[in-house]
Amino acid sequence: MKITDYISETKVEMSHVTWPTRKQAIAYSILVVLISVGIAAFLGVFDYIFSKLLTLLF
Repeated sequence: MKITDYISETKVEMSHVTWPTRKQAIAYSILVVLISVGIAAFLGVFDYIFSKLLTLLF
């Protein structure tokens, strides 16, 4: 496949993509950040608990 064919086919495929609106992109980005912070806090709490338990045992 030639590079020019690849680029032209890519342009055609990209025209079929339904892109999110700016408002949707911002909302999804905020959601990803909030979920990431929540999971980090959750894991941090358990890491703290387990490290304290290990120091008590040893």
